[in-house]
Amino acid sequence: MKVLAAFLANTVANFLIGLLVAKFLGPEEYGRFALAFAIGVVIQTGAFDWMRLSATRFYSTRVREAEPAIRATLDFAYLATTAVVIVVGGLFLLIAPPFALGDTLIALALATAAINGLFDYSTALLRARFEDKSYSRVVLAKNILALALTGGGAFVFHSAGMAIAGSLASLLGAVFTARVSLKDPGASPRGARMATARMLIAYSAPIVAANMLYQSVPLAARALVTAYYGFAETGQFSLAYDLGIRAIFAMGSALDVLLFQIAVAAHERHGAEKGKEQIARNMTIVAAFLLPACAGIWLTMPSIEALIVPPQFRGPFGHYLDLLLPGLFAMGLIQFAVNPVFQIEKKTAPLIGAASVAVVAGLCFAFVIPRGADASSLALAQCLAYVAALAALVLFAARTSPQWPRGRDMLGALAATGAMVLALHPLAGLEPGILTLLLQVGVGGFVYCGAVLALDIAGMRGLAFSRAAPILARARAAL
Repeated sequence: MKVLAAFLANTVANFLIGLLVAKFLGPEEYGRFALAFAIGVVIQTGAFDWMRLSATRFYSTRVREAEPAIRATLDFAYLATTAVVIVVGGLFLLIAPPFALGDTLIALALATAAINGLFDYSTALLRARFEDKSYSRVVLAKNILALALTGGGAFVFHSAGMAIAGSLASLLGAVFTARVSLKDPGASPRGARMATARMLIAYSAPIVAANMLYQSVPLAARALVTAYYGFAETGQFSLAYDLGIRAIFAMGSALDVLLFQIAVAAHERHGAEKGKEQIARNMTIVAAFLLPACAGIWLTMPSIEALIVPPQFRGPFGHYLDLLLPGLFAMGLIQFAVNPVFQIEKKTAPLIGAASVAVVAGLCFAFVIPRGADASSLALAQCLAYVAALAALVLFAARTSPQWPRGRDMLGALAATGAMVLALHPLAGLEPGILTLLLQVGVGGFVYCGAVLALDIAGMRGLAFSRAAPILARARAAL
């Protein structure tokens, strides 16, 4: 529960920071911030993300004691990769032609890759050992520092570069607070082993390649928006995507941080079939969680815009996010529902195929869909690229003979979401605002949860009753 609470706090803080940065920078400077940050994320994914993935899958309290070479290899790999990024990045800035983004923001994008990579790797180590207290402390420290430094950099300097610099300082400060918990007495970079590195990379490389391809889709979209419509429209487009994908990934990650580790434990302790059973149940839970969440965002968009979106972004924000939502839902299912089918079996090569479909489909749609006065065609292209990737990944997964979720559970989630949409439809005409949003969330949540319990989706009814029974017993005893 501490991990879930940390995720909730992290989600709220990330939204607040993103909105503060957008408000204080304005659309044009935020467009520069978003493009530089997207470049950093792509580099981070390609260079550093395999360490996070390897820690999640292969590191644990038992491994810490019995196989110190794994931690030693990962630590050495981080140091060596950072050195390579510094050297290659420096050479690139020396010989490359000038870019509209500017050398300073490109350099900060490279720093973002290395420092964000360190933060994600460090938190993955803590999660893998189920050190909830240390993990929560790191996340809390990062959020407090980021609110002060990232938001403060945007407020004081109105500069994309200073906002990114504040973000990097907050990440380093957060990792520093966990330096004691992160130490492994038996592991040293000198204990790194090439054979161990090959094993870790063999598992992670397909996932990294796939994620890098997926990240290239929004990066290419932002680059095209900048080329066709300028940095201001890039800012409008990027805020909708950034907040939308953060919402989906925050919800998915909050589930995945527990569900995938449970599946790994079931696989290790009880065999492959039990691992598959847990993955199938995880799929149902993820879909049953993300589907109403996306529908709820769509239904409450007017109030969301009125309450939290900076005035200079209103209108385009809701328009772009509405176009992107089906694709964001598809990405959530890819990352947290279908990818684990391959991860649990350590057969991750098909992930590259699905991600390649996303890239090819995105480029085709970007040039086939007619361009208009704004970037709507590029938002649709990005959305359809992710939907095509999900369809391809499901086809690839079917060839591995996985255990799929029960059809009645998936249909039940659709029916429950449909009931929620019907219940909220009469409220669409209300004046946007806090009371309308609270009413919509209350009515929607009540209807959906009631339908989930009535249909017993993924065994949720039994789980809810088992959790509620001790509470009711204590209440009766108190009376």
